[in-house]
Amino acid sequence: MATVRDTTYDLLRALGMTTVFGNPGSTEEPFLHAFPDDFHYVLALQEASAVGMADGYAQVTGAPAHVNLHTAPGTGNAMGNIVTAWHNRAPLIVTAGQQTREMLLLEPRLTARHATELPQPYVKWAHEPVRAQDVPAALMRAYATAIQPPAGPVFLSLPLDDWAQPADPPPPTRTVATRFAPDPARLRQFAAALATSRSPVLVFGAAVDRAGAWPAAVALAERLVAPVWSAPAPERTAFPEDHPHFQGVLTFAIGPLAEQLRGHDLVLVVGAPVFRYYPHVPGETLPEGARLLHVTDDPEEAARAPVGDSLLGDAGLTLAALADLMPPADRPPPPVRPAPSPVEDSVPLSADALFAALARHWPEDGVLVQESPSNLSALRRRLRFNTPGSYFTMASGGLGYGLPAAVGIALAQRDTGRHRPVVAVIGDGSFHYSVQALWTAAQLRLPLVVVVPVNQQYAILKAFAELKHTPGVPGLDLPGIDIASIAAGYGCATEVVQTPDQLGAALATALRADGPTVLPVPIRTDVPPIL
Repeated sequence: MATVRDTTYDLLRALGMTTVFGNPGSTEEPFLHAFPDDFHYVLALQEASAVGMADGYAQVTGAPAHVNLHTAPGTGNAMGNIVTAWHNRAPLIVTAGQQTREMLLLEPRLTARHATELPQPYVKWAHEPVRAQDVPAALMRAYATAIQPPAGPVFLSLPLDDWAQPADPPPPTRTVATRFAPDPARLRQFAAALATSRSPVLVFGAAVDRAGAWPAAVALAERLVAPVWSAPAPERTAFPEDHPHFQGVLTFAIGPLAEQLRGHDLVLVVGAPVFRYYPHVPGETLPEGARLLHVTDDPEEAARAPVGDSLLGDAGLTLAALADLMPPADRPPPPVRPAPSPVEDSVPLSADALFAALARHWPEDGVLVQESPSNLSALRRRLRFNTPGSYFTMASGGLGYGLPAAVGIALAQRDTGRHRPVVAVIGDGSFHYSVQALWTAAQLRLPLVVVVPVNQQYAILKAFAELKHTPGVPGLDLPGIDIASIAAGYGCATEVVQTPDQLGAALATALRADGPTVLPVPIRTDVPPIL
């Protein structure tokens, strides 16, 4: 007779989910025992890293990824990156072991008390099956929930003694829609507003990249002859950044952002919140006289927007439909984004000099994973992305995502056969939140390059302290950390880089390597302004 475990593995096969990210614990071993040869277990040394890897993998493949955690402590360890997966719209099926059903009343060691409440509100659905026989059907529902828009993580708590129980007939494998078109009448209203606007401006967010909609975004921008901004703090890029209409990334504060939009009478935001802010700088959400239209696949995102009229729909389908409805505009082209100023290559390098050098040596079709908050403005000034799926970071603002996500992204490049080179830029503060992900990269022999700007401080927090006039905050300096030795200890090649020429040579070598390479780069300790 088939067991619950047998039926569950068969369902996972049918769904194409034969890669499992995790860190095994006692409550998971009944599921993992006699692990099938046609499955791949990706071992992370800590649960947050497992979730970050699964997130990166899911974003590249476009399909749900399975991450297996260890009851309440493991879920607790993983929560920071579950929060990020929620904001990243990453479709994850998060399963966690639970103690034996026969003992749950006693709450023995490693019982997850109120297991389904622990990951909330950062999962779309959380469930602990009432019967062992319900596990496979719950997994099918979890898959359908995770992948439907807005995509995101779901959570299943699974008692360890369920796996050996006799199974009911297996649930049918189902497919679900992952895109939906906008309401035609409201779409025509949006198109009419754009067509009659005096000076429209377009703001594109990560959902445009997730929908594979760069061509539709370009078509609409060119029909309107409108400037294009990236939404504030984007987790993915949505428009070719060498296009003459592209203006840059909007700042993430209320008053300054409105100033950047001044002069426009209509703002169309597609695939992003309205708006993602960080420091509170008061002001009007929009400049006087401007109207905002918002396209999103998330009703909650539409509901919490402080201004604007919303249209629910897939970013790609909506952009394509708007472009088709739009007559060519007769207006002057938008101003061309100015080139960044020249840099000096004196040692130690400035952040701008480091990223200017990285841009000169950037690999063809390269993918960047970014988690260096204080250096982000310099990176975005110097390095421009002109290919879809080329930039990933955390939408949540939480550290500890970038390094494991880069591992998952590099693995997905291998598994999908795309083999795009992956470079991570991880600040020396961020580096330590999920540093153990390096070991997984080394074990998998992934040709991942990790560039670490070393300024020996939490510079982003110093910048925030300056903005908010809060001097004397402790714990913002990070002396005495040997990143090269740490990387070598996890099995990575490593070289401290001082100059742009060294960076070019080291990067070329690392991209040919049969494993990960970590390149610490000492940079100046200037604290750039947060805005």
